Amino acid sequence: MENKSLNNYAEHSSREQRIFSALAAVPEGTVVTYGQLAELAGLARAARLVGRTLSNLPRDTQLPWHRVINAAGKLSLDPDTDSGKYQRARLQEEGVVVSNGRISLAQFRWRP
Repeated sequence: MENKSLNNYAEHSSREQRIFSALAAVPEGTVVTYGQLAELAGLARAARLVGRTLSNLPRDTQLPWHRVINAAGKLSLDPDTDSGKYQRARLQEEGVVVSNGRISLAQFRWRP
């Protein structure tokens, strides 16, 4: 993601900015866990902050929030919601295999 896309988030806190920057770096076809994203942002043990921050993203965000899953390799969103359906579809479009709401972290976790 280009830095100009991150300009839309300039009014956010420094911690949120770090989360956005780390998320923007996650490549297509890979996933990260909430805790891993917190670590990548330099915010160890802040997985819940990552979750809260992502839940407040604007609907038209260009950030790849759909690449963030829980530590068990599961999609956190209810599969019957629009957001849950969107997340699953986007991941599958990127080549990530989703089986019964789970993703193999061994195969698809991003390792920068």
